[in-house]
Amino acid sequence: MIRGDGIGPELVESALAVLDAAVDFPIELIEVSGGAGAYLEQGTAMSSAGLEVIRAADATLKGPVGLPDVRLPDGTEAGLLGGVLRNGLDLYANVRPITLLPGVRSALRVEDGIDYVIVRENTEGLYASRGKGVGNSQAMADTLLVTRAGCERIARYAFELASKRQGAPSDGVRRVTCVDKANVLRSMYFFRSVFLEVAAEYPDIEAECIYVDAAAQALVMSPLHFDVIVTESMFGDILSDLGGGTIGGVALCPGGNIGTSQAYFEPIHGSAPSIAGQDKANPLSQILATAMMFDYLGEQPTGDRIRGAVREALRNGSVRLNPDGTATSGTKSVTKAVIDALA
Repeated sequence: MIRGDGIGPELVESALAVLDAAVDFPIELIEVSGGAGAYLEQGTAMSSAGLEVIRAADATLKGPVGLPDVRLPDGTEAGLLGGVLRNGLDLYANVRPITLLPGVRSALRVEDGIDYVIVRENTEGLYASRGKGVGNSQAMADTLLVTRAGCERIARYAFELASKRQGAPSDGVRRVTCVDKANVLRSMYFFRSVFLEVAAEYPDIEAECIYVDAAAQALVMSPLHFDVIVTESMFGDILSDLGGGTIGGVALCPGGNIGTSQAYFEPIHGSAPSIAGQDKANPLSQILATAMMFDYLGEQPTGDRIRGAVREALRNGSVRLNPDGTATSGTKSVTKAVIDALA
């Protein structure tokens, strides 16, 4: 586990309390230092020894990391772990469920039913240029790279995920939507072309393609149409926050970073240092990320119990959220409410 920065330690502590209440089998927890605090202490956001501990683990639970004033000489944040873990462990699938939970007020005119998953390619795309931009004081360039192998495996992951789901809320159709900018960028036309090749292997699942700007509108105007969305890294990063805004905020959004043999699970939001240590942070994203971790570990009944407890705590009003997504009664109160619902 990585406690992280800002509100990270509070969220991880909450998740561990829920984990302890939910499981009846032994779990060995090993703490690894990572993030902005680690960078200030050791000059790197994640040591090579820490990375090897994560590589050997069955899964990793990670709190939000990074602090806005802890930066590298090139101006980018020094405490982020995305490039270190995702590329270092080849965690190619970033899986972000967008689900409207009971008792949560959507910013849209929707009472319930929003339930789709964004599958974001995690190792290529524009973010593969992290730390590799070239230029000078007059110009700077980052490169968007996609490969056939990368496009094939992320598309196949999305179709396999859709085959296990119940279909889009609006019509029950199992559907994978490719989001791209194929009308402008050759790399995105390539991404779409490979997606359609893979789609032919799954004739029972509907495949469709939509440009990213149109997708941003559709996720607001017709979110119940979507089941599984697959897209390039930066597009997925942006759209998942947009989706979070339609279901009560990103404080309700967990995410998984999954590869062939390793995975880590985290909230999709940042470390929110302005409210750190004030018992204001909403821990539900971290708790739901823990449920995703148990799914990955083959313990889906435990994941289902945790998700069920979160839903019940929201449904019965013991957990209430402010418009900005923070917890009305505080982090510890939310933790207790979920644990009580587990009982």
